[in-house]
Amino acid sequence: MPERRSLPLDHGGRSLKVLITGTSSGIGRAAAELFLERGHEVWGLDIAPATIEHPCYTHLIADVRRRDLLPKDLAPNVIVSNAGVQASEDDIDVNLKGTLNVCETYAFKDRKAAPQLEAIVLVGSSSGHTGAEFPAYAASKGGVLAYAKNLAQRVAPQATCNSIDPGGVLTDLNLPVMEDETLWSRIMELTPLKRWATSQEIAEWIYFVAVTNRFMTGQNILIDGGEAGSFDFVWPDTDF
Repeated sequence: MPERRSLPLDHGGRSLKVLITGTSSGIGRAAAELFLERGHEVWGLDIAPATIEHPCYTHLIADVRRRDLLPKDLAPNVIVSNAGVQASEDDIDVNLKGTLNVCETYAFKDRKAAPQLEAIVLVGSSSGHTGAEFPAYAASKGGVLAYAKNLAQRVAPQATCNSIDPGGVLTDLNLPVMEDETLWSRIMELTPLKRWATSQEIAEWIYFVAVTNRFMTGQNILIDGGEAGSFDFVWPDTDF
């Protein structure tokens, strides 16, 4: 068993059953497409209609705020909790409580890690690290980061759990600043890499943490182009 856990979950062409929330757009859709491309079966949960057509993709209309109405009889090997909103009255209910609803429903059976479970990835946010966001959104994502550590302890040694915490990502959710030239310039000044991530880049991180990684657990992975750690060191010009 220890040798098996040291190998990627897709070692030998193994196909996984993957549950991803928020698959109709953005990061969730990109993650679903990547898992499908690499030969896995995906269940997508969203309140919006399907935007993916693939023989190995099943779209399920579900509201993560309603645990009692989540689809029954799903037994995923991998859970990716991604569904989220921003600057709405539902930030806490969707981003944090929705994550709890999904994971507590599908990651456990009889108070133990479900027998088929092998990895959980929660999509957090850089705001969970820095607090630099709308108050309820920052609080919801801070809760997700803490919950990842809680889950990691509870599903070990059978499965891993980590959070992927993006900074700026080029999605429709961020159009208010992406389309404002002044605001965009200010953001780029604070971002050392001078760009934002694409949904596909974040999907690659999700896949790596869920499938390739077999030893890291309980970690919050900040992916923000250096924005959280940016600084302006004021000093006369000199060689270091």
